[in-house]
Amino acid sequence: MGRKILFAVILAYVAVFSSSCGRQAQSQGQSQVPEVSTITVATESVELVTELPGRVSAFRIAEVRPQVSGLILKRYFVEGSDVKAGQLLYQIDPAPFEAALNNAKAALGKAEAQILSIKPKVERFRELLAEKAVSQQDYDDVSAALKQAMAEVEYWKASVRSAQINLGYTRITAPISGRIGKSNVTEGAVVTAYQQMPLTTIQQLDPVYVDVTQSTTELQQLKRKIEEGRLKYGGQKNTKVKIILDDGTIYPRPGELQFRDVTVDPTTSSVTVRIIVSNPDHTLLPGMYVRAQVQEGINEHAILVPQEAVQRDRKSNPFVMVVNQEQKVEVRPVVLDRAIGDKWLVASGLSPGDRVIVEGIVKVRPGMTVKEVPLSKDKMPSSQQPSSSQSQ
Repeated sequence: MGRKILFAVILAYVAVFSSSCGRQAQSQGQSQVPEVSTITVATESVELVTELPGRVSAFRIAEVRPQVSGLILKRYFVEGSDVKAGQLLYQIDPAPFEAALNNAKAALGKAEAQILSIKPKVERFRELLAEKAVSQQDYDDVSAALKQAMAEVEYWKASVRSAQINLGYTRITAPISGRIGKSNVTEGAVVTAYQQMPLTTIQQLDPVYVDVTQSTTELQQLKRKIEEGRLKYGGQKNTKVKIILDDGTIYPRPGELQFRDVTVDPTTSSVTVRIIVSNPDHTLLPGMYVRAQVQEGINEHAILVPQEAVQRDRKSNPFVMVVNQEQKVEVRPVVLDRAIGDKWLVASGLSPGDRVIVEGIVKVRPGMTVKEVPLSKDKMPSSQQPSSSQSQ
């Protein structure tokens, strides 16, 4: 009897132990299925931009040079200040030019006096010629003398005008409005007409140009995308350009695309893109390095995936992990276009409806069965985030 009781106790203990081991094995089996967070690929409309390096240049530059030779008497501007068109900058000694003007005026008066003397004589000889009182030769001589005197008058009139112009050139004025630089000459310096060295330089700083360079390869790719329908031209929006300063801050006023040059630089295989930017505060200075974000167009069927979802193999080829219909992991090679914020724009390799693994990638291998869990809102694509009305 005692042996039967002991045997029953042993059987009960074995049954309990086996049941416990079974539940533990079952629990371990369930815990071996890794959990991953995925996003469902969907297309969305994305505005594409290209960031190009460039330099600021003045809208207009005027190198001030003398148009007559002489001695600089005085400088009338402050270096580095703003000047207006027509403002007096330098005064060249006018005395020699005033003397030349007075000499030309005197010669003109003498020539005009000769006309007054010769003209009546011509009239008298004309009357005497009709009466045969003078010869034809005498009349011709006095007529020629009158024409010569009239030519002398015209010559000295031109000389007076030339002397007046040269006298005016002794006042060197600003040809344009803008910021004037340093003066290369001081009072007492002797300058020559149209000399190689400018007296000073004036630059118009509002607006300014931003000249950026773009490779011909990028231009051809952009043209091909538009022709194939992968990009939609943005119309007038494509002429607006965002300017980024060298410290990373965004310039508050957008620029406007003027033109793309038609000549390719053979050393860099690039063309110049010129942008005009309003600059009332003179924040942008000539020679400053900036970056310009030029709008290419709109991709109405863009596929974006978080950057952490993209991995690379040993040859640096990009790929993503996707979950198929059987809840198993697959490797999907992709072709990337560019980074947009914290996401990659995928050119090919994914289709709408694909479920891309974003979190838990390190725990999975191709062919493994996985369990999908919700992804945090901040990593979800904007097209998949619930609206405020749905969240309520």
